Amino acid sequence: MSTSANSLGTALVTGASSGIGAVYADRLAHRGYDLLLVARNGERLAALADRLSAETGVKAEVLTADLSSRADLGRVEQRLRDDAAITMIVNNAGFGEMDGLLQSDTGALDSMIDVNVVAVNRLAVAAAQTFAPRGSGAIINIASVVALIPERVHGTYSATKAFVLTLTQAIHANVAERGVKVQAVMPGVTRTAFFERAGGSVDALPPEMVMDVNDLVDAALAGFDQGELVTIPSLPDAGEWETLTQARAAMAPNLSLRTPAARYLHRG
Repeated sequence: MSTSANSLGTALVTGASSGIGAVYADRLAHRGYDLLLVARNGERLAALADRLSAETGVKAEVLTADLSSRADLGRVEQRLRDDAAITMIVNNAGFGEMDGLLQSDTGALDSMIDVNVVAVNRLAVAAAQTFAPRGSGAIINIASVVALIPERVHGTYSATKAFVLTLTQAIHANVAERGVKVQAVMPGVTRTAFFERAGGSVDALPPEMVMDVNDLVDAALAGFDQGELVTIPSLPDAGEWETLTQARAAMAPNLSLRTPAARYLHRG
């Protein structure tokens, strides 16, 4: 894919047909990125691509793929590795489950893991391996605040988003000094079709908990511009995240020692 004269390169956006992914596509096009839009709904992708091309003059290409399919995922990964025009990936595709953990179909949970974990991992690692030798590029992974409050939501979904958070932190540790920008975005409840597809509704929640999707993406990109590794758009005091990060680091020297902690040595 050749890029436009005014382009910053091509941004590959997964789950781009609606919601957070579609807004990312809009904002990145207006910043000057060409687009490679990935989702299952090719018709909706094509309409978005046509609109953004007409509005901004960037090139927008559609790649229809179901990321729960290993064959489709492989096609997207290979394109990411082979296309030198791609300078950014927004790993946004994912879905949730509103039924309680004890009522969930395990086959459906496998599909969730395929999209939320396997696909994100394959594409993020491929991007890191591709961008690092170039000394440039950007990887944005959409996680969730549920990674921090797993007791309150569906266990498998929160675990998938915890994976995305820790994967992002680990990738950053490997590529930050090689010129690759990495960010984990952690939305709270956002007004998209996500809840309806999962079998619920945001209208059942207190309105003060629900962020507009445009505000969410704009805040996330502001965090990206500021160089944040982890962006929690609704968190008023960034110092709270820093405190959590420092507490985790403080434990690090004692997480692997030769002897058990004293409290485990008592013999009754």
